Amino acid sequence: MSVGGPMFKLYFRSEVRDIERIPDGGVLIVSNHSGGPFTVDVPTLWWKFFETFGWDRPFYTLGLDLLFTGPLAAVMKRLGMIRATRENAAAALRSGAVVVVFPGGGNDAMRPTSQQAVIDFSGRTGYVSTAIEAGVPIVPVVAIGGQETQLFLTRGEWLAKRLGIAKRITRVEQFPVSIGFPFGLNVGFLYNFPLPSKLVTQVLEP
Repeated sequence: MSVGGPMFKLYFRSEVRDIERIPDGGVLIVSNHSGGPFTVDVPTLWWKFFETFGWDRPFYTLGLDLLFTGPLAAVMKRLGMIRATRENAAAALRSGAVVVVFPGGGNDAMRPTSQQAVIDFSGRTGYVSTAIEAGVPIVPVVAIGGQETQLFLTRGEWLAKRLGIAKRITRVEQFPVSIGFPFGLNVGFLYNFPLPSKLVTQVLEP
């Protein structure tokens, strides 16, 4: 971890601004989501958080069920990922942890590069009541650069429906199509190596 953080920061020239705005105690961080299948915004914020607040402060990220299947499950749990349910979020917040939620989920992360400046939560607002019920503040976060790590052409919802496999197997409704290095055209969740786009994450006032 101590080696991975600096290497990641160097490759993506990642920058997290105003992270000290995160107050003490339980906090719900609400962020847009970028990077396609490899959501680079997650490790960007993750490493900066622990660099700033230390490893003793609990920090969890809500993740899709897909991340907790097969050999990925143990790794995700060690990295502080928990299943994205309101019950899990509420329990972590009440324990005094910082919890990150991406309301837009796969729909936001898989958006075309042509929509890189668009934040799409798909109308989801449940995070508001989760924070109110847990009695914690919401800290908004905006991240840019992730949609430039590949040329994302389409979310591929039509392809997911046509194949009839994406929602059943991955439990998401996208089957993205992108162009990148070294495989060129990529369909689905096999992934090209991310290009070194500059990543900037801005933490806003609670």
